[in-house]
Amino acid sequence: MSQVNENNSLGELCKALLQVKDEIEYEKFLRDLCTPRELANLTERWKIASLLYDNLSYREIGRRTQASTSTITRVARYAQQLNSGYKLILDRTRE
Repeated sequence: MSQVNENNSLGELCKALLQVKDEIEYEKFLRDLCTPRELANLTERWKIASLLYDNLSYREIGRRTQASTSTITRVARYAQQLNSGYKLILDRTRE
């Protein structure tokens, strides 16, 4: 059973995200939904995932992002999973 089915609130959020039509609407929605710190954390994780996808070392990623080793390791743990959401979307954005 997927996490979306186990957690109805997450499923509802996913449905709402599917209603967004373009990048401008996504930005507006995310700015309303998240605090500035949450947005900073999300964008940092996305940047880390992108740099991991490019096979950069943890040290180089830390230098470029100023992220802690623990944050980089946490992102890497999820990014390396077989059905990683990071990898799925990075593959699509790199096509």
